[in-house]
Order: sequence, then structure tokens, then C-alpha cells
Amino acid sequence: MATILLSAAGAAIGSSVGGSFLGVSAAVLGRAAGATVGRLIDAKILGAGSPAIETGKVDRFRLTGASEGAPIATVHGRARVSGQVIWASRFEERSTTSGGGKGTPSQPTTTSYSYSVSVAIALCEGPILRVGRIWADGIEISKSDLTLRVYPGTEDQLPDPKIEAVEGAGDVPAYRGVAYVVIEDMNLSRFGNRVPQFSFEVMRVGTDDLSDNVRAVAMIPGTGEYALATTPVHFREGPGRNRSANVHSTFGGTDFEASLAAL
Repeated sequence: MATILLSAAGAAIGSSVGGSFLGVSAAVLGRAAGATVGRLIDAKILGAGSPAIETGKVDRFRLTGASEGAPIATVHGRARVSGQVIWASRFEERSTTSGGGKGTPSQPTTTSYSYSVSVAIALCEGPILRVGRIWADGIEISKSDLTLRVYPGTEDQLPDPKIEAVEGAGDVPAYRGVAYVVIEDMNLSRFGNRVPQFSFEVMRVGTDDLSDNVRAVAMIPGTGEYALATTPVHFREGPGRNRSANVHSTFGGTDFEASLAAL
């Protein structure tokens, strides 16, 4: 708007002055001068000269859940575990710039930053059967959204190729006996450009315990005449009063049957 008004005003002033310069009339010179000043005013008002905008820029990262000397969990059956970060690559920064083009109104330059990282997370003592569901910050995510490798924690598993590519071949432990996962090149933009808190559903066969090594049990009656009876025995002690001799649990059978089931 200022360009139109000032160019018209400059032409009017030039016409009133009259004359010419190098063959160019004063009206034309006035219009050009007014248009130049008007463009500067429009550009200032409509956004030219606006400072560049940066979004998602992170100056410092912090890995949560990584602590030296943390115990290794033992899982029996199925459990949800958080794990410990045992390795992480450097954060890779990517930037995308938009705006800043010519035109009226001009747009400020906007630079958006995104980050990715590779991490290894120890889960529990191995070996495990598999890793089921995965949660990030308490929200379940799909395995297909991650470049995920699972190491079950066997005694012959090999080092991860991504860790070897970063640290060097021959300088990476295989973490044998420890079940862990490697998440490669994880995009952090969906997590606010930070590493989320992961938890994993782990399935593992229970290890042998004392009950697996018991070959026989000597059942010697010593708690009553009906201790080994498999049918309930009750005594009537009076009108409406009965006493059980061998049923003292909520199992639904005799004490002997309940003990065998628990054994």
C-alpha cells in the first residue's frame, strides 16, 4: 500500500517541480523515488527483516535409565521391564529450512531440527523366549515403527553390527547371558526430540528350582487320624454345630488334597 501511495505522491511532486534530468522527466523520477521508499516501508511492516526462527533445536541431551552398577533383573514367565541403557551413539542432527523467499509479504526463515539416535537397552538375565509389546513413555508403540534387534541373552550371541560400526570391530562386548535390544536410528521428533522411557514385555522360561529336583516325598501321618483322608470328615458336636477334621482351607477339598495340589 505504501508503495502505491508514495509512487503517486512522488509523481505528483515531480510534475509540480517540472523539468527533466538526463532526458527523464521529473514526474518519472518522483514516481521511482516514491515507489522505492514505499517498498522499504511495506517490507518493514509486512515482515521483511524478521529474525530467523528455529524450532526443535536441542543444545544438550540426557539419557535416562542409564546408571553404572544397576542390577540385572531375573524374569520368570512374563513380565514388563524397563531395562537399562548400556550403550548409545552420538545424536545425529538434521535440519530443514523453509521460508525466506522473495515476494510481498516476505516470509521469515524457519529452520526445523530433528534428531535420531541408536541405543542398546539391557532387559534381564537371559536367555529369553521373545520380546512382546513395547511402550514408550507409557504409550504402546508398534515394533514396525522401530528398527529393532533382540538378543535373547544366550552364551554364544555375537556383538551387534551397529555398535561395532560405531565403536570398532573387536572392541564391543557381546553381553552374553544378558538379554538386550538395539534400537537403530530412532527418530526422536515424535518424542519431543528426547529419548523416551522404554519398557518391554519379556517372556522367559522359569529356571529350575528345588521343587524340580524333588524325587519323592515321605507322607507320615502325624497331625491326626484323618490327615491323609481324601474324603471330608466332620464331627457333630451338638444341634447345628459341626467340626471338620480334615478340611481347613478354601481349596474345596481335604487338607491332604490341597497340600498335594500346592506341592
